[in-house]
Amino acid sequence: MQLTSQISRRQMLQMSGLGIGTLALPFLQDTTRADGNTVYNDLQARPSHFPARAKSVIMLMQNGGPGQMDLFDEKPELNKHEGKIHSEKVEMFQPGSEFNTLLGSPFKFKDYGRSGMRMAEILPHIGSLADDLCLVRSMYNYHNNHTESLVAFNTGKIFPGRPSLGSWITYALGSENHNLPVYIVLRDPAGYNTSATLLWQNSWLPAMYRGTEISTAGTPILNLNPATPSPPEIQADNLDLLKKLNRAHQTAYPKEPGLEARIQNYELAARMQLAAGEVLDIKNETQATRDAYGLESPTTRGYGLRCLMARRLVEAGVRFVQVFPDVINGGTQVWDSHGNVKTQNETCFAFADQPTAALISDLKQRGLLDETIVIWSGEFGRLPVSQNGSGRDHNRNAFSLLLAGGGFKAGHVHGTTDEVGYRAVEGRVSVNDLHATLLHQLGLDHNKLTFVHHGRPETLTDSVVTNARVVTDLMA
Repeated sequence: MQLTSQISRRQMLQMSGLGIGTLALPFLQDTTRADGNTVYNDLQARPSHFPARAKSVIMLMQNGGPGQMDLFDEKPELNKHEGKIHSEKVEMFQPGSEFNTLLGSPFKFKDYGRSGMRMAEILPHIGSLADDLCLVRSMYNYHNNHTESLVAFNTGKIFPGRPSLGSWITYALGSENHNLPVYIVLRDPAGYNTSATLLWQNSWLPAMYRGTEISTAGTPILNLNPATPSPPEIQADNLDLLKKLNRAHQTAYPKEPGLEARIQNYELAARMQLAAGEVLDIKNETQATRDAYGLESPTTRGYGLRCLMARRLVEAGVRFVQVFPDVINGGTQVWDSHGNVKTQNETCFAFADQPTAALISDLKQRGLLDETIVIWSGEFGRLPVSQNGSGRDHNRNAFSLLLAGGGFKAGHVHGTTDEVGYRAVEGRVSVNDLHATLLHQLGLDHNKLTFVHHGRPETLTDSVVTNARVVTDLMA
């Protein structure tokens, strides 16, 4: 017997066993959150759990791990005892031959701003904004390898396969601009940084909340427009027909969340064909703005352009923007100073210092900083002992990060490390504490933002296990 038409698995279950097979379907997919609400599959703006201090986030991810004692956390005792054996055996990722020998910082520190925030002299532009910054010196992570720490910093746990911070935020709050993705990733067109797309996955959240890569060179969004352009009226007819077919298919399968996500993404792509070019076109920016971001210098042009685009995107209503550092000579983790602390930090701040400060200043001048959180951080810090004579190995036990805007205290320093910067000792803040605090500033309760996955109500912070807490001491 020859079948005259194909049937879907769903239809087969409906036609077999008097329809008993359909009873299993609700248990084969996650269609509700733990609080009983329907899974979100759209870009509609949604209310927060309580009044928010911020509505968007720009994450300046510094892959490789900047050294806290060389940049943000001055340690006179470390310099004083350079060359001596440290009394505590440190945890090294790449054990060397220096036998726990302390290494002082090659950089001088100075007071910046009215707050007197002490930071290294090699970051004059960021330092000039000290009174707008919240410097956290007591961060810690859970692993001393790049991939695991980067994944934890972005998803809450060291194991890949969980939704990123940006996906959770955009899932919870939706978008203020239906013509652009809610979550955008800006990386160096020369290549991916360490861990690449693992850091902007939606995982088991709907696909529209995954980070969308936009290039700052060549075609901004791949495959957005057809290879052979069509007249506008034909393109409009094609899109209208596609919309009708999609909705008919959706009517036939009303409880298929993956189908709804695909339809939403196709419709978003159609709208982006008109809107994206305008938002990403910087030709109308003033020369003063271009100079501030360093667009005329080959050293700062790439990172500066990504920072400028981040400002334009949040200004247009994009909820979460992730900016990655330069890929220099094929190096995917440019802050990884195993070889020489002095030269590698100088190389990194040559491209990062001016554009970072320009972004924060620009947001402030436009009245956007109060409602935008800017995060500047690596995945971990560096050890106080030497490696290869003048470098430092990874340190998960202590690192520093910068926060600006979004209701965080300005001109404020939080937490301390021990006398050589090896371990966070006072005001300790885990990556999960950071996530809980960021969500709070966006009006979200980290324990209430849930999604049922495999029958378990999942959260970003998993506070039952991690004891994540909101760090109120960071809030203005």
